[in-house]
Amino acid sequence: MAADGSPLTLLVFGGGWLGRAAAREAVRRGGRAILTSRDGQRRAALAADGFEALDPADAAALDGAVSRASAILITAPPESDGCPGLKGLLPALTRTGAFPDWIGYISSTAVYGDRAGGWAFEDDPLNAASLEGARRVRAERDWLDAGQGMGLTVQIFRLPALYGPGRSPVDRLRDGSARIVRKPGQVFNRVHVDDAVAGLFASMAQPRPGAAYTLCDDEPAAADVVMEWTAARLDLPRPPEIDLDDPSVSDAMRRFYLDSKRLSNARAKAELGWRPRYPSWREGLEAVIADAGAQTG
Repeated sequence: MAADGSPLTLLVFGGGWLGRAAAREAVRRGGRAILTSRDGQRRAALAADGFEALDPADAAALDGAVSRASAILITAPPESDGCPGLKGLLPALTRTGAFPDWIGYISSTAVYGDRAGGWAFEDDPLNAASLEGARRVRAERDWLDAGQGMGLTVQIFRLPALYGPGRSPVDRLRDGSARIVRKPGQVFNRVHVDDAVAGLFASMAQPRPGAAYTLCDDEPAAADVVMEWTAARLDLPRPPEIDLDDPSVSDAMRRFYLDSKRLSNARAKAELGWRPRYPSWREGLEAVIADAGAQTG
């Protein structure tokens, strides 16, 4: 619901997995959702799912969406020249004179860099170890600067590995693509997509301009521990072990192994009243397994 009590209209800049999940939640709450995508086929798929979809390069369409939006969520990843959402939305906000109640920028816990297994908190110095992480640092700074300069209510959300139905160790084990990479001492957190979305909507209810929140589960763990547990839970063979430099290891997986850190979600809990429905990967993966069973049952 918008600040004036009217139904929420959420504009999502980036029609990917998380963006669609947030859009579905907005509709479930009685609101509306508009999503952007530069890909015509993806826009058609979004429209087929009942969402309004637009090309962010269409300035007139974007202006219309911005003028109607009570909340704006940016999920599009940064590019070499900065955040595409910033480049598209700030001119639209200026042209229309719109002031949404809430703007959320989705960042990554890659901005913290490596902590050698230690804890990372929102106010720690940012020390990204990857190009992608460095781009996130820049995009965060640009959005916060824009918020201050234009009087916009901008919040930052740093997410770790995101998983849920269709994107989890359960799916990789079942389709045969799962692999185990062992790196002694390496740990990281995760967050179920539903918990990430719940955190965003908790912030919409209690905006805090300039705040950064880490939305993660309560239990950091090594990737091999999670994969072996999942294989045993599904009564499937343990996947093969490979080295991190094996050609079959994706760039995204390698980035996860650059950093070893434990993430704190204490600020989100204290300030937003948010609690992860799935406090560890075990509860989250059990939910994924149950969802898959319901889909096939």
